[in-house]
Amino acid sequence: MSLKEQIAALRERIPPVDAECAADLAREGALLVDIRETDEIAQGTPVGAKPLGRGFLEMRLEQEVRDPEQTILLLCASGSRSLLAADQLSRLGYTDVRSVEGGFDAWKGAGLAFETPAMLDNADRARYARQLTLPEVGEAGQTKLRDARVLVIGAGGLGSPAAFYMAAAGVGHIGIVDHDVVDRSNLHRQILHRDASVGQPKVRSAMATLTALNPTIDIQPVEARVSGENAADLVAGYDLVVDGSDNFNARYAVNDACVAANIPLVYGAVERFAGQVGVFPAGGAPCYRCLFASAPPAGAAPTCAEAGVLGVVPGLVGTLQALEAIKLIIGMPETLVARVLTLDAKTQRWRSLQIPADPACAVCGSGKH
Repeated sequence: MSLKEQIAALRERIPPVDAECAADLAREGALLVDIRETDEIAQGTPVGAKPLGRGFLEMRLEQEVRDPEQTILLLCASGSRSLLAADQLSRLGYTDVRSVEGGFDAWKGAGLAFETPAMLDNADRARYARQLTLPEVGEAGQTKLRDARVLVIGAGGLGSPAAFYMAAAGVGHIGIVDHDVVDRSNLHRQILHRDASVGQPKVRSAMATLTALNPTIDIQPVEARVSGENAADLVAGYDLVVDGSDNFNARYAVNDACVAANIPLVYGAVERFAGQVGVFPAGGAPCYRCLFASAPPAGAAPTCAEAGVLGVVPGLVGTLQALEAIKLIIGMPETLVARVLTLDAKTQRWRSLQIPADPACAVCGSGKH
């Protein structure tokens, strides 16, 4: 049987739906899937369609569809590839898979809504190829990363791995705030810096490393000490803040500024072999002050210089901060929002704890001033 005859037979067995009917079904909850190639989707795709492509459709669809009885509408350019794909999916157990008659050509011809998505260029597709294969990322997620603006507080033990992995992942605009210069004692854990950077401002050293890693992104160095006076100006214009600061005054200042600006905050802290990572949602409730209402007494929380730290521990925590930031940017549902992950690297004990919102919190609570 020729391909033309196979498609004709499939059309009898799996009757296609016209574009108008497909649009109605999508509005009622059916999943509309665009299975065309990337270069075709660049010319336009139906509003609300999932651009999953044909190559990895079966694997990607498994991430999107939990109920095999859900109505699935497949759209290609003219209606042939979608029929063949519908046949394959029905063999895998999906019970209500339909092809859109005439494909995207018919969709446009019917005057139905479509959009031209922001797409990556070929160089970006090569650089981020392994991420793009992930259904959770794809072209849409990578575009979100490219357009995101993230501020990293501190270019030290936490900020270094966090900024490094976000730059590698393609976060397009990264601001880095630090007032210090590189010291040789930093180098065992602050991976943005090199021996030749000793004595240089950390933000300049960080910018050089990140630009060498990924010259396609924008790095904004800010040589400043974070305080309550400048925190609001520092976070303004950013979508997300990653806090790698090493003192309570800076953490409270950054937290308060993020709550006021309605910006989510990714928190991290280390001491010796222990670490914490948490995410405070935009607007707080909870915020960092819900977790720690006030700073501990002076001397109760020693610095790394006083207590020591194994370099890999802030590496772990900063990397987890980068992971949470990336998940927030691309819109993954399972994050550490309103939770804190604690780790004891010496014993490899990990715990995830819920952070309750404090209604009496002076910054994000219902009784705030």
